[in-house]
Amino acid sequence: MTDGTNHGTHHGTNPGTNHDAPGELADRIAGLMPRAKADLAELVAIPSVADPRQYPPQKCREAAEWVAAAFTEAGLRDVHLEETPDGSHAVLGHRPPPPGAPTVLLYGHYDVQPPLDEQAWRTPPFELTERDGRWYGRGAADCKGNLVMHLTALRALGEDVPVGLKLVVEGSEEQGTGGLEQYLPPHAGELHADALLICDTGNAAVGVPTATVSLRGVTDVVVTVRALAGDLHSGMFGGPAPDALAALIRMLDSLRDADGGTRINGLDGGGSWPGLGYDEQQFRTDAGVLDGVRLTGSGTVADRLWARPAVTVLGIDCPPVVGSAAAVPATARARVSLRVPPGTDARAAQDALIAHLTAAAPWGVRVDVEREGTGEPFRAGTDGPAYAALDRAVREVYGTSVSFLGQGGSIPLCNVLAATYPDAEIILIGVEEPRCLIHAPNESVDPDEIAHMAHVEALFLRHFADPGRP
Repeated sequence: MTDGTNHGTHHGTNPGTNHDAPGELADRIAGLMPRAKADLAELVAIPSVADPRQYPPQKCREAAEWVAAAFTEAGLRDVHLEETPDGSHAVLGHRPPPPGAPTVLLYGHYDVQPPLDEQAWRTPPFELTERDGRWYGRGAADCKGNLVMHLTALRALGEDVPVGLKLVVEGSEEQGTGGLEQYLPPHAGELHADALLICDTGNAAVGVPTATVSLRGVTDVVVTVRALAGDLHSGMFGGPAPDALAALIRMLDSLRDADGGTRINGLDGGGSWPGLGYDEQQFRTDAGVLDGVRLTGSGTVADRLWARPAVTVLGIDCPPVVGSAAAVPATARARVSLRVPPGTDARAAQDALIAHLTAAAPWGVRVDVEREGTGEPFRAGTDGPAYAALDRAVREVYGTSVSFLGQGGSIPLCNVLAATYPDAEIILIGVEEPRCLIHAPNESVDPDEIAHMAHVEALFLRHFADPGRP
């Protein structure tokens, strides 16, 4: 699909009917998987990192045009690129509903994380490579694998799409610059739907069908400590001269208790997770925790991940080891990130973080705190007809009911969608699972998850349109 000229026919797709034989839809999806792999290879080959400091912006434009051509071929109408306030381009399109049928929004993003340490990749990051039954490449799961899932579901249905469709695929989700979030409120009618299928998450594990129903919010600050007019020779002045870096270290250490759990004055550090748990040994494996290193905090892993605040020091500005001088640092600063669970206001959490850091400053050092962005936490309602249709589809494909889990990461768009469309059901699913290593070197996707979740999506669209349809 590189040149956008081969989208005129449904290659390998037999249009569906209202009376599919059992297994026919699954067979069609299985037949479409070679094309899914070819499509994903083309998408992964486009280094669509939405950071012009690292990658040329035309690569994001190329990815957006690829997406627009692919979804046009898959049956959507008026698929086009729309510039958003941050300068990125969202791909928008639609398919009118049959009379009386509901409308479903399909969401994804085509921008990806940078490769980070390219030396840590076992295969080229922008070349889809099959190894041990998985497909490797940056964006193979997050979120280009989810785009291919959408395309595979639509191709399997052919002309038998029983709902209206609206499409939005954004181009700056990974950078967090909020282009789509700013675009959406004044253009609410363009994306209005009865159910919003946000496909940027995934299953708890391969073969464990899961919907994400809780997202932690996030708030960041940059704290600067000043203690001296300038750096001082540590031999002449070290001892009584206040060390800005030492002061900063004490302040940052005060954000955690003896177990390493987040403890910020004025912020509730408790909470328990009621949904699917997360086995501790599995978490250690998924997170790559070294042997003998203890997990931080207390309570279950799920409690700590999805129901409690979590502080992280993202970076520190201080003299590097290589080239460091025998000097007492006059200034030091750090960027601190705080994830906040549903039920906690992100701005209030930021206020508590700032107050805590300021109060913890020793020796009267001067402290300046710069506020950065905030994203509110999110919790989905799960008792509507869309979730019932999802559970039915999941049971038909996986043989078990859908599980619910939280996600430690944040998707600010979900809160914008919830505020803009308060009556719509928001469902977060996708092909990602812990082994995908999204945002890390050697990102990959299990092709069976693409096939199974495409099957779930196709059945969901049928069941949501007609709960009584076999």
